[in-house]
Amino acid sequence: MKVFSILYTLRLKFTLTSLLLVFLFSLNSHSQSRATISGTVSDEFGGTLPGAKVSIEGTTIFTSTNADGFYQFDIEEGEYVINVSFIMYNNISKSVEVKVGESATLDFVLSAGFSIDEPISLGSRAQPKSLLKTTVPVDIIFPEEITNSSHLEIGQILHFLVPSFHSTHQTISDGTDHIDPASLRGLGPDQVLVLINGKRRHSSSLLNVNGTVGRGSVGTDFNAIPKAAVDRIEILRDGATSQYGSDAIAGVINIILKQQTEFIDIDGQFGTNTEGDGETRYFGANLGLELGKQGFLNLTAEYRQREPTNRAGNYTGSVYTSDPAVDTQLINQNNFFGQTGFSDQRVMEIGNAGTQNLSFFFNGELPINEKTTFYFHGGRNNRQGNSRGFYRFPKDEDRVVLELNPDGFSPEILTDIRDDAILAGITGIKNGWNLDFSQSLGINTIGFNVESSNNASMGISSPRGFNSGGFRYQQSTTNFDLTKNFDYLKGLNLAFGGELRLENYQIIAGEEASYIDGGSTYIDSNGVEQPRIPGAQVFPGIRPENELSRFRTNAAAYIDVELNPNDNWLLKGAMRYEFYNDFSGQTIWKLASRYSFSDNLSIRSSFSTGFRAPSLHQVYFQNVSNQFIDGDIKEVGTFNSESAIVNDAFELESLKPELSNHFSLGVSGKVNNTFTFSFDLYQINIEDRIVLSARLEDGFETILQPFNVSAAQFLTNAIDSRTRGLDAVINYRDKLGEGEVYASLAANFNNTKVDRINIESGQIGGMDNSAIFNREEVARIESSQPNFKINSLVSYDWNKFIFQLRNTYFGEVTYMHPSDGDSNNWVLNEFNGLIESRDQTFAPKILTDLSLSYKFENWIRFSLGANNIFNVYPDKHKHSANTSQGNFTYSRRVQQFGVQGANYFLRLDLKL
Repeated sequence: MKVFSILYTLRLKFTLTSLLLVFLFSLNSHSQSRATISGTVSDEFGGTLPGAKVSIEGTTIFTSTNADGFYQFDIEEGEYVINVSFIMYNNISKSVEVKVGESATLDFVLSAGFSIDEPISLGSRAQPKSLLKTTVPVDIIFPEEITNSSHLEIGQILHFLVPSFHSTHQTISDGTDHIDPASLRGLGPDQVLVLINGKRRHSSSLLNVNGTVGRGSVGTDFNAIPKAAVDRIEILRDGATSQYGSDAIAGVINIILKQQTEFIDIDGQFGTNTEGDGETRYFGANLGLELGKQGFLNLTAEYRQREPTNRAGNYTGSVYTSDPAVDTQLINQNNFFGQTGFSDQRVMEIGNAGTQNLSFFFNGELPINEKTTFYFHGGRNNRQGNSRGFYRFPKDEDRVVLELNPDGFSPEILTDIRDDAILAGITGIKNGWNLDFSQSLGINTIGFNVESSNNASMGISSPRGFNSGGFRYQQSTTNFDLTKNFDYLKGLNLAFGGELRLENYQIIAGEEASYIDGGSTYIDSNGVEQPRIPGAQVFPGIRPENELSRFRTNAAAYIDVELNPNDNWLLKGAMRYEFYNDFSGQTIWKLASRYSFSDNLSIRSSFSTGFRAPSLHQVYFQNVSNQFIDGDIKEVGTFNSESAIVNDAFELESLKPELSNHFSLGVSGKVNNTFTFSFDLYQINIEDRIVLSARLEDGFETILQPFNVSAAQFLTNAIDSRTRGLDAVINYRDKLGEGEVYASLAANFNNTKVDRINIESGQIGGMDNSAIFNREEVARIESSQPNFKINSLVSYDWNKFIFQLRNTYFGEVTYMHPSDGDSNNWVLNEFNGLIESRDQTFAPKILTDLSLSYKFENWIRFSLGANNIFNVYPDKHKHSANTSQGNFTYSRRVQQFGVQGANYFLRLDLKL
């Protein structure tokens, strides 16, 4: 039996070996019977173009050039037309004929083009069109711009490249320190829709409740998407609710992930500020793998670290006691400023918070057959943030346990953010219809931990660190789309489909010590026993009574029609019905048209309606937080529409959806293949806009007392707003000497006005509407973002050098104090000894970025440069009362571009 087993094993091995040899021989013979087409793709100056798409016309066969600009096809004999395309270059086609066993060399030299000629996917469900052929304005942020940008986060890249986009780092604003509010055309973060590869991206779990841009709104966390994974970005600057969803009031941002499989792309960057802080370290790696003959899997890993910056001023207030002489003595005796952990007489950390990011993303496609493709993408981002709050001084015994912290403390908020997303779908052709079915899942979770703090109400038994709870948002989206082109007149495209969305929002309670009232008291300066403030200082824990989990479903169906009555005229109509299980349904629509006077000149116009239901966060968020208001700490309660204080005490109406309409008119054109332009006017009206109210405190003590808060605020449909503006983009490209010069000038001029404050109910109805939405909140809508922004770029590509000079001109912003509309409320300005208003307008500023890159070989490039090279800062506070006793040199309420100052960087790019 043993011998038989050995013989059988040998026979099996011989058989398998024989089959393998036959297979390899047949494969080798087959490969020898084929032909080869290969070559290189370069620009007019001899530089290779890695990642250029090379395809065979009339087939689904394509490839991309490698790091040396080389491509190759192994094909059957015959005649072929080879097409080559590369973004921002003019496409080229060449014919070639090959016989069996032959090798043909076909090189391509591409001339530089413009973004206006590039095909775009946004704004139309027909075949991709160029910007000259669309009915709406679209910005394209092409790969070279993203790669050459010295900014490391998607939000900051867009902030300095796109005039209509605004997103700056915030400070002393809890979770908003780490998730930047982002807006388009001056509207809210929740009024712009974000897509990844054309599919809806989930929003953050954070509701912005502090005094920042976007207060009361929920946005998408742009910085959870790694820069290294992004190929290009399309920004539709037009109302698109009827096409893509009810939150596309301001427009749509589509982030397109990389597909390349030819090389390993590695980037490393180090930067530091002239102040010696805010160091940044970046590492990104992107690579692609082929799946089968035409499939791919693109993988990205990215690490970002940012040290905190501190632009706080020297503290001028008291520390131990209100008696100045005694206080000075104790400060010196205890070396107070020497042990705070800050330089000079600083007691706060004001500026960019410290963060650490680790991201993994993937993007892929796998053809199933000639007509069907399976696609997928997703990723994970983990972010740890460390920010500070206001210093708790030993004089404030209601919030400081002196036995634990005799010199007070600087509390820290450690924020853990995890963002996960995955999407899979199938696209194909059935009976002439293009089908697309997809399913996605996105989850964003934020957890808050407090360190170097105490719960004063627990006395000496208080811990120093706390888990204060957090938030979780989950979105599951199913999409089904059908499109087909018909040969009617000069072309008809019909599209229709549907979307089903399931959302879940959770508020997660903190540990008991983070919110409990331990009952500890202290004796004040008058000898009276007083209670201490409960909860962890800087971020009191979320209480169990505020913990919740709420679900919502949204169903939508749409139809989209495009008709070309003749070669020059395009008509477009779209209609969408959205239904929410908690806010009923609404039909919205859009009409648009474009007329081409020639191949290089067209006009366009559109009118659309919109509808946006409140987010789950806006409906259900509830919490109590510590907020410093004019130097005093207050427990501010944010209450939802289910709470007793809103329903019974204030008798406010429940939230209802926003309604909007959008009109635009524009022109775009190209001159002599060296100059392009586009100009677009727009107006956006929003009725019953959802905002967070002002803090209600004075005069409401009786109502607030049972809820243990000193002020209350809530989400409400408080205002109607009107936004008008102009977008302009001018580009120039031409040869200059032995190189090429590219210049662009882009601008956005924007004006938003609050048309009406419409509060009519309960306790609020009998008051002046300014109580619920005061002048500070009005200014936050109207003037907390720059009223204009102008971006200019001059780039010169010569031999192995790339020189770039970029300027960004930020318009003015204005802060208005809630009480200073009445001159009787003005206070002493210690800077000049006058009684003045605390209102301030911050003047326009220009920031200049400069960089120089040198390509040693095709696979290695070194860059150095500076952002804000002239070290420009916003205007300083002009009224002493706005500085919070010297702490705030610059405003934290309105921001044009942050307070980082000049930043210098070194970058190394490798393509292996």
